Amino acid sequence: MPGVTLPTFTIDEVESHNSAKSCYVTVGKNVYDVTDFLDSHPGGADLVLDWAGKDIGAILKDEASHTHSEAAYEVLDESLVGFLESGNGASANGKAKGGENGKEEAWVHPRTGMSCEEDLSKDTDYNADYKTHKFLDLNKPLFMQIWNGGFSKDFYLDQVHRPRHYKGGESAPLFGNFLEPLSKTPWWLIPLVWWPPVSYGVYVAFQGFGSVAPVAGYFGFGLAFWTLIEYVLHRFLFHLDYYLPDNRVGITAHFLLHGIHHYLPMDRYRLVMPPTLFVVLAAPFWKFAHAVLFFNWFAATAAFCGGVFGYTLYDMTHYFLHHQNLPAYYKQLKKYHLAHHFLDYENGFGVTSAFWDKIFGTELVYNPKTN
Repeated sequence: MPGVTLPTFTIDEVESHNSAKSCYVTVGKNVYDVTDFLDSHPGGADLVLDWAGKDIGAILKDEASHTHSEAAYEVLDESLVGFLESGNGASANGKAKGGENGKEEAWVHPRTGMSCEEDLSKDTDYNADYKTHKFLDLNKPLFMQIWNGGFSKDFYLDQVHRPRHYKGGESAPLFGNFLEPLSKTPWWLIPLVWWPPVSYGVYVAFQGFGSVAPVAGYFGFGLAFWTLIEYVLHRFLFHLDYYLPDNRVGITAHFLLHGIHHYLPMDRYRLVMPPTLFVVLAAPFWKFAHAVLFFNWFAATAAFCGGVFGYTLYDMTHYFLHHQNLPAYYKQLKKYHLAHHFLDYENGFGVTSAFWDKIFGTELVYNPKTN
């Protein structure tokens, strides 16, 4: 898991790590172990030890002391060991934790660079982002940058799960040529394409049974079974992450399949699944439905149609969670899913429901009052 598995420290615990053998510092709520960096500090170890067990946020920004380079912040990123316990009213140097005007600084997740769902919709400074992270330049088509980037798997996974936002939710260039329109899918295309064949399949099944009850039963079975398929696909295919081949083919395929959605989660046109891709994924499930319900072709067809209908509800729900104002129940579901993007992308795989997350132990625990 990401940062939620890192330990929390009290201020007293941080302040006890104040020697060359164990040197901790904090910035806001983040706790860093900089022991290994002491001898490498350009100003000598003593300058760092003067701040051992304390908050260094102010000194990092103090130009009167000396300007800290981007490399200093990179060292900190690599040295994160945990967080100050929630409710600590002071920073590790005994002063109120605060940014400008004495206001409390927002907690920032170290692996996503975000603190709340609103951060997902803040426009990215493309030039500054590329200069800082050396990943993708949002001014240029993304596909060839991924293909030719020579990124290691670890670097790619770290960067692709740090969400960016492109021009108020527009689509960043992917191919930059005639293929560009084929990479975009509006949400309304999903019911438009799939509901007619689902309706026809249900009609065929009814013709075979001659009764509504068995068709409704098998359709409902397929609809319910889809919720498990949704969870399995999201967890084990879309988030293949750590089993991903460490080469350009694997990384590029991951980016096109799901990585781009975590990289640009508020992109309206790369959120639902293109019909051509769903055909590829649905074909094995047609065979699967008829293998399981081998005793009745019409039952298998009704169940398959229920599953496809479930998929359309999933894709539309996914879109609405990102882009619509929703009723009370869905507001909670919206918070749950968006936390999967800005807080903990290794949990919270259910989109239409958290049911299977609870069953399989991947429920995302998010309390906006304490995170």
